[in-house]
Amino acid sequence: MGVETIMGIGKGALMLTLQLAGPVLIFGLVAGIAVSIFQAVTHINEMTLTFIPKILATVAALAIFGPWMLTQLLSFTNGIFTSLPTYVR
Repeated sequence: MGVETIMGIGKGALMLTLQLAGPVLIFGLVAGIAVSIFQAVTHINEMTLTFIPKILATVAALAIFGPWMLTQLLSFTNGIFTSLPTYVR
């Protein structure tokens, strides 16, 4: 197994991590910005108000993108396991 192979696997793993984390982080970001705007408009300065919408947005993102995320992760894992004999040589 050469350096190119290891770098390719590492690059693929990092790209997959970004793809899987992206939708969840974007949903949380949008929920946080929406709550911040709501707090600024209404002058409600409750610090704990931001947590519930972010948690709900994260759960919604996982419910929406969960099957796709699982498919991507299984595809990457299957690719690693099927290529394992060539990596060992």
